[in-house]
Amino acid sequence: MSNQGAERERLSLRNDNKGWKKWGPYLTERQWGTVREDYSVDGNAWNTISHDMARSKAYRWGEEGIGGISDNKQHVCFSFAFWNHRDHILKERFFGLTGSESNHGEDVKELYYYQDSTPTHSYQKMLYKYPQQTFPYQKLIDESRKRTRHEPEYELMDTGIFDNNEFFDISMEYAKGDEQDILIQVTVVNRSKVAAPITVLPTIWYRNTWCWGYEKYNYKPLLTGVGHSFIEIDHRIVGRFKLYAEEADEFLFCENETNFQRLYNSPNLTHFTKDGINEYVVNKNKHTVNPNHIGTKASVKYADKIPAGGTKVYRLRLTNLTLREPFADFDEIFALRKQEADDFFADLQPGIVDANLKNLQRQAYAGMLWTKQWYYYNVFEWIKGDPAMPKPDASRRQGRNSTWRHMYAANILSMPDKWEYPWFAAWDLAFHTLPLARLDPDFAKRQLAVILREYYMHPNGQIPAYEWSFSDVNPPVHAWATWKVYEIDKEMNGKGDVVFLERIFHKLLLNFTWWVNLKDEGGNNIFGGGFLGMDNIGVFDRSSKLPTGGHLEQADGTGWMAMYSLNMLRIACEIAIENPVYQDMASKFFEHFLHIAGAMQSIGGEKLNLWDEDDQFYYDMLHKEDGSAELLKVRSMVGLIPLFAVEVLTSEMLEKLPAFKRRVEWVLNNRPDLAGLISRWYEPGKGETRLLSILRGHRMKMIMKRMFDETEFLSDYGIRTLSKYHKENPYKFNFEGGTLQVDYTPAESTGDMFGGNSNWRGPIWFPMNYLILDSLSKFSAYYGTDYEVEFPTNSGEMMNIKDAAEGVSKRLLAMFIPNAKGVVPMYDGHEKLHEDSHLFFEYFDGDTGKGLGANHQTGWTGLIAEIIRQLHTKS
Repeated sequence: MSNQGAERERLSLRNDNKGWKKWGPYLTERQWGTVREDYSVDGNAWNTISHDMARSKAYRWGEEGIGGISDNKQHVCFSFAFWNHRDHILKERFFGLTGSESNHGEDVKELYYYQDSTPTHSYQKMLYKYPQQTFPYQKLIDESRKRTRHEPEYELMDTGIFDNNEFFDISMEYAKGDEQDILIQVTVVNRSKVAAPITVLPTIWYRNTWCWGYEKYNYKPLLTGVGHSFIEIDHRIVGRFKLYAEEADEFLFCENETNFQRLYNSPNLTHFTKDGINEYVVNKNKHTVNPNHIGTKASVKYADKIPAGGTKVYRLRLTNLTLREPFADFDEIFALRKQEADDFFADLQPGIVDANLKNLQRQAYAGMLWTKQWYYYNVFEWIKGDPAMPKPDASRRQGRNSTWRHMYAANILSMPDKWEYPWFAAWDLAFHTLPLARLDPDFAKRQLAVILREYYMHPNGQIPAYEWSFSDVNPPVHAWATWKVYEIDKEMNGKGDVVFLERIFHKLLLNFTWWVNLKDEGGNNIFGGGFLGMDNIGVFDRSSKLPTGGHLEQADGTGWMAMYSLNMLRIACEIAIENPVYQDMASKFFEHFLHIAGAMQSIGGEKLNLWDEDDQFYYDMLHKEDGSAELLKVRSMVGLIPLFAVEVLTSEMLEKLPAFKRRVEWVLNNRPDLAGLISRWYEPGKGETRLLSILRGHRMKMIMKRMFDETEFLSDYGIRTLSKYHKENPYKFNFEGGTLQVDYTPAESTGDMFGGNSNWRGPIWFPMNYLILDSLSKFSAYYGTDYEVEFPTNSGEMMNIKDAAEGVSKRLLAMFIPNAKGVVPMYDGHEKLHEDSHLFFEYFDGDTGKGLGANHQTGWTGLIAEIIRQLHTKS
């Protein structure tokens, strides 16, 4: 097999997390502080198991680690622990602050980067920067608690711990010799000017399945040490493996069991609890590890003093093979897998000449692949409690997620972030699938399919939102993502997977019906929906009961549903080319779109218009209990979302769908009120092309004019979520003698709505910018190069829509690359520590481009890989 096709050949086997995908980075980085592990009375997940408790507590629903891997059901786990000989604990897990400890919500306080990975994880690499001085755990907590919401977060780099380069660069790499043969290499580089000690502890353990009282899991596997040569793994589901360790100092064994004595002042079930290795290494307690070299958790210990600027390499091999010389072919296999990875990405990056952009795109892809996680949550068992454990408080039966008892997740899922958001989030995942489809179309398609399965989707048709509240309402972007993944897959493989489209279409039909039945309160095709993912963007908490009474009709909710209708129409048309029956469904969604668009245009004379003629913009409308109504004039992304409802129907497609074409023509001839919503355009040689859009003519021009205005939405780094107009003119809503105010806040949130760690009042968010770019490409496809807009507004520069979209893309990319002063905007002056390793932040400062929120949210910010492709790949 040639290097060029080796990884593609492995992908062609299409194993659903089996075979070459059996082992991967499926271990989360934070299990503590999650809803799944919360069995408290008050539902305070962050305080149920803290970072300090985590080293001593056996988890119920999953495991965590640094740079870790596991099998596809997380029975056997492997990760790394380190000790700098100064800290009071081993570095077994990344440290971060809870929502109450930080001034802007939970936040990891470590420096680490995902640098490389192939889709089958045949090769993976990540980097961790480990301080040599005492890690400032308490200082980070104390200083963060002092800060107000109007101050920036206190970061690890602000402590000064990296100022003198007193840290280790620790590279963790994996290369597979075969499906069940994993070579592991740890490279530690001392960046300081003096020699420094370090202990490296590669650790293997079993997820605890035996303590909960279920007969089918009443089996406790065993790890056994054989001299200083290898650790034997024997698991009745995973099979027999050996962990070979080259030149180990010693093997240390304990149990993956809770230290009840330390946490709860109760008797322990074993002398060798989960934190036994920590106690042995850090506190020199020789009685906390098993001298018989058996247990359910084991570490290989290496203790070294690394010279100034020196490097030390450690090698291990986790394999189902019995090898006399396990490291004889180690370097050869590593070199081969690295070359195959290079060849795989070279094939994905044709025409991208700039080495820095190649590196940026490749690390964006790496982050997408590293943030896969085995996600386990059986809500019925979680509510009921386990046979061998104390029963949860009775309030749980009516509490969080209690209406989702059918929910049973046990899958490899794409996470937004493995520390800050180590649980699936449905609308995040939809955006993840686009870059994932470039890498592994089969995996991307399965991600969309799994969250629509009967053990995820509610029987009423609702898609679960995220772990903290499955019943929250996210934007309905899954049909859009389905179509985009279909297109990418077709481009990559030369043939569209219509079976995939049809499978997803039926499930989305249930979800669409849920929206129509439950979120159109007035039955007038104007939709609500709640905060719709954009947390604090409005005057009120839109997911809660309004303090004013009454209800909201939302420009974004209605825009999303118009977009949803067009996405479903396009999918139905594609399926109908092979199965004409689906022309009826295309007609159905054509009608849905027309009625939603008509409602937004106030067709029929009803006073439902969300468009304000004075401001030439869309707003939410508050319907009060006394029957009056008021537009809430906040110039926000809410008013740009109607832009997303756009589709182009070509004459070629319509000719293939005669029944649907007749329906379109009937509307044009018999419903002049609705016909005005369908733009007609004739191009010689191609015939009629139809544009379906809420925004046409004047309104489209006015929305684009405001969106491309640098004093409003257009930043040097993309499109803001709130107009800069509100910097000098905050929106004020008077209520019960007080004032509710929306200010332009381009960075972190200054209020505590939704926890204060997610701000939509001015920052730049990649998912919304990408949807804007996708919509602009459709308008461009219809209007062509002759139609021009001013970009930026008031600049006097006229260009076609395609070039304007390219201008937005370049501004988004500008956050990641050095500017004229050599500064990378998103790193806010800390480029030195990041060097060639990239972070992908959750969102970005609307004025400066500084990275904000979760540091490693490669999920939807990974869309930068698609933007680089569109800007720089030559067709």
